[in-house]
Amino acid sequence: MVTNDKGFIPLKHRVIEGLARIAWNGEVTEEAKEGLIRELSPGPKAAFRCCVYKEREILRWRIRLACNEDASPKRKSSNVIQVIDPACEECPISSYSVTDNCRLCLGKACQNSCHFGAITMTDQRAHIDPMKCKECGMCATACPYSAIAQLTRPCKKPCPVNAITYDENGLCVIDDNRCIRCGQCVHSCPFGAISTKTHLLQVISAIKEGKEVYAMCAPATEGQFGKDISMSAIRVALKKLGFTDMVEVGLGGDMTAAYEALEWSEARKEGKKMMTAAYEALEWSEARKEGKKMTTSCCPAFINLLKIHFPDQYHENMSETLSPMAAVSRYLKAIHPDCVTVFIGPCMAKKSESQEMGIEGNADYVLSFGEFSSLLRSKDVQLEAEVSPYQEASLWGKNFASSGGVANAVMECMRERGEDTTDIKLRACSGGKECVTALSLLKAGKLPEDFIEGMACEGGCVGGPSRHKAENEIKKSRQSLLDEADTRKVLDNLKNYPMDKFSMMRDK
Repeated sequence: MVTNDKGFIPLKHRVIEGLARIAWNGEVTEEAKEGLIRELSPGPKAAFRCCVYKEREILRWRIRLACNEDASPKRKSSNVIQVIDPACEECPISSYSVTDNCRLCLGKACQNSCHFGAITMTDQRAHIDPMKCKECGMCATACPYSAIAQLTRPCKKPCPVNAITYDENGLCVIDDNRCIRCGQCVHSCPFGAISTKTHLLQVISAIKEGKEVYAMCAPATEGQFGKDISMSAIRVALKKLGFTDMVEVGLGGDMTAAYEALEWSEARKEGKKMMTAAYEALEWSEARKEGKKMTTSCCPAFINLLKIHFPDQYHENMSETLSPMAAVSRYLKAIHPDCVTVFIGPCMAKKSESQEMGIEGNADYVLSFGEFSSLLRSKDVQLEAEVSPYQEASLWGKNFASSGGVANAVMECMRERGEDTTDIKLRACSGGKECVTALSLLKAGKLPEDFIEGMACEGGCVGGPSRHKAENEIKKSRQSLLDEADTRKVLDNLKNYPMDKFSMMRDK
């Protein structure tokens, strides 16, 4: 995420880096954690909150998350995304407030429209009592001067599934049964009150124990650290950290595209059979509405959206092919049975996929780009330009990181097998709200397209919540790196890998 040297994001990374340094040097004890807290908040004056006592308590919650524990010492949750309660108390509690446009008019339309007695008149303007307000919005509708504004708290605004509410004290509450783990709320909170669990200590422990630990870098990695930092440069840095080796997950993109293309082909055949039968029965329009349609399976937040909010479509329409991350992990575990696999990328939902979805052979751990950068700093490793060639994925697999990239790669595989794709209608959804719209149409039987590519982040993975730079800067650097890649075909590339040694289906 783009930031300067101030604010909650650098503070979060200092916590992670400090814990990592402790872990490299020995055991992360309670005494060591408390020492880190005092180092970050030495006092007597507060550095970033109202007092040292509050900021130290916030740091304790952050440290628990960084240790892959629940943020609250009393509240248990399976969600990788959690609220740091002590940090969540600065936002206005009331969703409706009266602005200076209020004229204290004689009609009192706002007061008369309120059925809960929440509005009174002061000397200057109307006042809404947040303890009585039920947030129905009737007052805002009734005001002839549009003087009542609705305030949507920044954590709630980007959530595509309305998973965020507030308790009686105004503290943010994430409904784990609605949350799709997209992570859009995390950096939207200006007080850093929402964060994620971290697998950093487990990764360090595996390296120190001498295990074979393989890094798997997301296709979105290229461009995140500048135009001179190639996948080869990332690979060198990871080996300095103690990783056995690295594989670019763009290779998994090739794998997923090839197998998803087979599913798409079968879906087309099934749809065409329905159309033929319907045409003969003069029911073409109804068959068109009910023809076999499919959704992609790469974005874990999109899969969570399907599974939680559109369960019928999850079972009927979702591709059964593994995500690129899971595909590369299974590939590595097939040739290195005892290895540990660690995904590195901009996605917070990947932590959910790794820990919650129960896919056999999936990544053992997931690190965000911010956590990866903290890991580098913890061992004083620098990313340096590297000219040695390294490429395991086709350009199609590399472009899984961008909106439309998955669907384009799947159709490329179909074309490489000699299929005509000119009649395929695609819907590339960029962002959670577009995904919800498309799936609502699919559920209603009104989706005109044949296939949905679902990406919960706008712009695709390159716009993920843990991106390292501004999106336009990433794209510019990324294009420079992709211009240097060769133009190998997807199916030809996969001939170099033992695809018969592992399954590409999610439930096998």
